[in-house]
Amino acid sequence: DGGHRIRRRWKTCRTSSTHVADPSQQDAMAVAVGLERGHQVTKRDNKDRVARRKGALGKRTKFVRDLVREVAGLAPYEKRICELLKVGKDKRALKVAKKKLGTHLRAKKKREDCANILRKARK
Repeated sequence: DGGHRIRRRWKTCRTSSTHVADPSQQDAMAVAVGLERGHQVTKRDNKDRVARRKGALGKRTKFVRDLVREVAGLAPYEKRICELLKVGKDKRALKVAKKKLGTHLRAKKKREDCANILRKARK
């Protein structure tokens, strides 16, 4: 035994013990078992919380970021990624971006951004 005891909890199945005098009211009562069991309630429509749109890009923020990008230009590593994409070394561009940014997803997004910049420059 070693001084340890296993404590087990047995789940007991309880059925509803509510007594209904009139059988016609049985349908209106809550069901004890099954998918639709429990107290019947009406679903309320709640407005979305403000926190749900956290991180969504606003008009003003987008405008400011575009303006800063236009004035400041590209960072040196972004220029390198663009050069690699021009030559056709997509995988190497991804590796450079991943080394700088830290994660694969961020690197893919940055590579796509640089590809879009090149596309706009060609037009």
